[in-house]
Amino acid sequence: MSKQTIHTESAPAAIGPYSQAVRHGNLVFLSGQIPLDPATMQVVHGDVRARAHRVFRNLRAVCEAAGGSLDGIVKLNLYLTDMGDFPAVNEVMKEYFDEPYPARAAVGVAALPMGVDVEAEAVLGL
Repeated sequence: MSKQTIHTESAPAAIGPYSQAVRHGNLVFLSGQIPLDPATMQVVHGDVRARAHRVFRNLRAVCEAAGGSLDGIVKLNLYLTDMGDFPAVNEVMKEYFDEPYPARAAVGVAALPMGVDVEAEAVLGL
């Protein structure tokens, strides 16, 4: 089985040697999305909720470019530099996902690219 790369201008361009997503069979592996505005490639301002919204909008754009939607995400990994932000990110996530929610991990990390405080990656089933 071959792999197909997914790209959309509606999500931030890759800031390194990776694809926004890769499709293999009926699965799409979405690279980590940080709170970058795709139009400016700048980190969004505001609180962690504002940044989490941008992260989920970026994920949604890549899902749609792959022919899916956030509803098709079967696994979601969140990375937070401050686990104190966990409740706020959970509340934002509920605005983008309905039950049954995807399987998920939330991992506290020391740092993320471009000094951001939240990142999410996912696996999408088509």
